[in-house]
Amino acid sequence: MNDITRIRKKIARDVFDYQVLREALSDYRKPRDKITRLLAEGDIIRIKKGLYCFGDTYRDGPISREYLANLIYGPSYISTEYALSYYGMIPERVEIITSVTTCRSRIIDTPLGSFSYRMLNEPRYIVSAGLERSNGSAFLIAVPEKALVDKVWTDKRFSGRSIREFNSYLFNDLRLDAEEIKQLDFKKLQVIAKSYNSAKINNLVRFLSRI
Repeated sequence: MNDITRIRKKIARDVFDYQVLREALSDYRKPRDKITRLLAEGDIIRIKKGLYCFGDTYRDGPISREYLANLIYGPSYISTEYALSYYGMIPERVEIITSVTTCRSRIIDTPLGSFSYRMLNEPRYIVSAGLERSNGSAFLIAVPEKALVDKVWTDKRFSGRSIREFNSYLFNDLRLDAEEIKQLDFKKLQVIAKSYNSAKINNLVRFLSRI
């Protein structure tokens, strides 16, 4: 049995942190040197500092990028464009996984893709996220109503000062599915809007109440 096979048997999940890796290498005299060799050979991949996954050959299956998005930077959950695409509310497939966080906004590029995070203050952040599953891993994602509110709020190109502006923005710019919009929970939208205390979001809710 080679080294990586022994290590794979000691680590249950495909994604793991530095502490788990060090424990799996506790029998080695120089674990840091071993980690360097494992990385060089592609047996493990550094997703970011302190977070790793096994290379393709040694994984149990596909890695959920949605699950990774929660791990890479946090606290955070998936929202805005990626969540709208996930729910089928917009036609485009979104490659960069977009999330909201209470930490500063940033984009993180990794060997497994790019991840974008937009900052919200805590009252806006804590409402209406739920659990979904992908490739056997659970991850946090905004409910559809929250994903839409987050997208409108974080899109600085759109002022939302007038209710009339929303028709073109939602259906031409974002290309939202009108039937999906009708399925949104209006009471939930109102609760979310209260946490934002924003004229822009209040105008969104007023516009949606008409359709």
